Amino acid sequence: MKNQRSFLLLLLIAFTLCSFGQNLPSLITDRNINSTFSILAYDENAQEWGIAVATNNIYVGNSTIYIEPKVGAFSVIAETEPKYGIEGIEKLKEGKTVEQAILEIRDKDNQANYRQISGIDANGNVFAFTGSSLKYWNGHTSEILGENYVAIGNQLDENVLYKMSETFETSTGTLAQRLLKSLIAGQEAGGQISGKQSAAIVVKGAENEWYNQIDLRVDNSKKPIKELETLMDYHYGRIRLNQALFANREGNEKRATQKLKEAESMLDGWTGMYAKIARANIALGREGPAINWIKKGLAENPKWSVYLPAFYFLRESPEMESIIKPGNFSVTDWESAMGMLSNLGRELEVIELGNRLISRKIESSYLNFLLGRSYFYEKERDKAIGYLERAIEIDGTNIEAEILLERLRKK
Repeated sequence: MKNQRSFLLLLLIAFTLCSFGQNLPSLITDRNINSTFSILAYDENAQEWGIAVATNNIYVGNSTIYIEPKVGAFSVIAETEPKYGIEGIEKLKEGKTVEQAILEIRDKDNQANYRQISGIDANGNVFAFTGSSLKYWNGHTSEILGENYVAIGNQLDENVLYKMSETFETSTGTLAQRLLKSLIAGQEAGGQISGKQSAAIVVKGAENEWYNQIDLRVDNSKKPIKELETLMDYHYGRIRLNQALFANREGNEKRATQKLKEAESMLDGWTGMYAKIARANIALGREGPAINWIKKGLAENPKWSVYLPAFYFLRESPEMESIIKPGNFSVTDWESAMGMLSNLGRELEVIELGNRLISRKIESSYLNFLLGRSYFYEKERDKAIGYLERAIEIDGTNIEAEILLERLRKK
């Protein structure tokens, strides 16, 4: 009977272990073991450093990614310890190699056996360290060091890191795109044995403006890498859209059309960009597609109607006449209508509309500024000055009117 009770107790313990989905070292040490994989890399041509990471825990990007352009980067996974990233960067600044930086911190870490660290310096030299206790964890734990990159991970299906490495080496695109492709390949190869919950990608460049830096995170999702892919599309889609508008202003219709097509594909789902997509279509003489994007915005987001006044000039279109209702416009709505016309380079229409509104006692500081700016574009200096002065009279803090007025007076 006693043996039976002992057997049942052991069976219960085994069932409990399986139920929690954790391995023995985690339970013995009271640790929350999280299976994770990451890839860290350097793009010599773009002078960019980046890290992509995924795990079965929440907000993986919070404590695993450390990058400083022109210095290096560190990926800190398994039992994370920020010192490896924070102090590692400082040691690189002191002239230490990436190997020295990691090992010096490891030698003072009494729990180093639970860490997994990868690092890269300003020139692409790499090093990685995997704690000895990780070999007891379920799944495959390893590291692959390549030219200008390191892939590391724990509790993975066996081929994950190999596929990540192979994909990174053979893929094309920006560093961010290659890192994401590598992460996707790792997930498709099996990913973490215990599932997935969050993912992140950060890329920083030596010369990048803030809007070209990438810091994308999916903190809690059943499909974190898929959502990360969507965020990446949004990032590059917005760039493509700006390129389309710029190409159109430069008179390169072919490039503008191509970039707009790419942007539309990437930005589908981001309703906040639909108005700008519609504007780009109008600029290219594509009224039908523009109206489709407007209707799409209204269908996907009821509050999208706030953008409708900007498309006042479409009010007589059969598809828009019941949607755009100028009789209900506020002063701000009329400002949006004039602003969009100006963005499209239709300054004479801005002037006609603005003067008509003022004759109806509908005016504001910004409305006068828009009117003055359009006269400026049309090289009617005196009228431009008059409306800009009126804009400042209504609102003395209208800095845009002040700047343009000062510019005109210096001529």
